[in-house]
Amino acid sequence: MAQHRSRRLKRRALIGGAGATALIAGAAVTGTLMSSASAATWPSAKGEERVTATIEVKGTFDGGGKRYIPVGLGDGGQGESQKPVFKLADGAKLKNVIIGAPGADGVHCQGSCTIENVWWEDVGEDAATFRGGNDAVFNVKGGGARKASDKVFQHNGGGRLIVENFAVEDFLTLYRSCGNCGTQYKRSVTFRNLEVKAPGTRLAGINTNYGDTATFQGVTILGDSSKRIVICQKYEGNNSGKEPKRLGTDADGKHCVHQTSDITYR
Repeated sequence: MAQHRSRRLKRRALIGGAGATALIAGAAVTGTLMSSASAATWPSAKGEERVTATIEVKGTFDGGGKRYIPVGLGDGGQGESQKPVFKLADGAKLKNVIIGAPGADGVHCQGSCTIENVWWEDVGEDAATFRGGNDAVFNVKGGGARKASDKVFQHNGGGRLIVENFAVEDFLTLYRSCGNCGTQYKRSVTFRNLEVKAPGTRLAGINTNYGDTATFQGVTILGDSSKRIVICQKYEGNNSGKEPKRLGTDADGKHCVHQTSDITYR
């Protein structure tokens, strides 16, 4: 299957800055991570809103704990024509949001962005797609994603992604550095305090020939006593659209960076 490539989207509703916060009322999302054998506590929604056109965010959008349900943006499958529920401009922040089913194409970051306390109840095409140049920095703080038949995080642009205090369950791939985008970059991802609940296939897929790195710190995996979930899959990426070649999965200290103590099975 070809990796998710970037595509242009028409401008939709514009919400940003202090005005966005004023439009949204209600308490924040209250989901929390657990560090024991119990899985993360998923939040209850503080109301619901139907989203019929992509919400464009400049500045900060605080959802106040509401569930946002995409309508007419996509069926939540793997079709490439689906639209995002939220589209974040360079430097924007999205927080305290639950994205309900069908997830459409989740969240798009056009440049550096922060996604804080966002929960994807049923991931559609992808939960979040990251674009931008080599200087882009993407931060995912808290939140979680589940029911991802393909990828959770798709990294099409350059720069680095930092994921902290995040929960994922029932997924295929948590993170993929685009394996066959027309423009390729050196990309990096760091996971800190990650809770993983089986079933799942792999945490990260990276392209070693472009200098990608994936670092893991404080990962807890639940329900995978056979250790079938791959921590870090290496690929030989390309810019021709071809299926990338799979390489090894070993922790080499250069591309796949983790120690035995960084991964705990419960």
